[in-house]
Amino acid sequence: MDYVIQQVLNALSFGAEYALIALGLAIVFSIMGLVNFAHGEVIAFGGYSMIVVATLLTGNPWVLMIMVLAACVLIATVLERVAFRTVRGADLTTGLLTAFGVSIILQNLFLLLGSPRPMAATQFIFLDKTLTIGAIRVSSLQIYETVATVVAIIILLTFLRRTTLGIAMRAAALDFEMVRLCGIRANRVIAGAFAMSGLLAGLACIFIMARRGSVSPHMGFDPVLTAFVACVIGGFGSLPGAVLGGFLLGICEVAVQVLLPQSYGGLAQAVVFALVALILIWRPDGILSPAQEKGDKI
Repeated sequence: MDYVIQQVLNALSFGAEYALIALGLAIVFSIMGLVNFAHGEVIAFGGYSMIVVATLLTGNPWVLMIMVLAACVLIATVLERVAFRTVRGADLTTGLLTAFGVSIILQNLFLLLGSPRPMAATQFIFLDKTLTIGAIRVSSLQIYETVATVVAIIILLTFLRRTTLGIAMRAAALDFEMVRLCGIRANRVIAGAFAMSGLLAGLACIFIMARRGSVSPHMGFDPVLTAFVACVIGGFGSLPGAVLGGFLLGICEVAVQVLLPQSYGGLAQAVVFALVALILIWRPDGILSPAQEKGDKI
């Protein structure tokens, strides 16, 4: 039983991280129809910003957490203004290529201005301590990450339901033209969506750095790809779907690693994506997205 509880906590921790990043992707996609693959570089920017602030100003971890969140919100809104606003009226392929282009440019800037090797950033490692609860030994980071994700989701839902900007964002996800006809500025709604995705990226950055203890130019790329898969599982554009997909993916990862013999550990990721394929065969549009008629392709 202790072993089962340990693995459940592992699954919740992985799922919480994927859900945070997937929510950032889903918020932007629901309004703009844009898959922002530069979201991973927003996470990396938060990490490098923390190193700069820790070197020049203060090493206080609580101040650094605030700076990471602020840096991620700032870079997300700057990218929306500089890169994505100009292609807002273009087709989806143009937006996707722009996102990849921004991602590559930022990765190369991190390589040039920082280092191709991971840079030590240990200020958040204090979050990762071993706790003993009865016969169970768990990482405090797992608990913090799961609780923080749940709190972030509750705050996000409250914001979307109780504030003017949040209601406008929900309406824009359904009918953007109607929102504009009601006198609400499109730029304000989209900038708000990017700022919110940046805030979620900053929160994910804190936990990733606490686990890794270092920052690298590509630290956000793999998590964003995994979060993209989580969005597809839950249904792209659906915020509950992004959360559900993130947690399902975390559960599948841990379950496969536990159930597979150790000699087949290298196949864990292949088995996980095979399970994802089976889910998409059952629900091609995602678990929480309604089925859409796509015409006869035969």
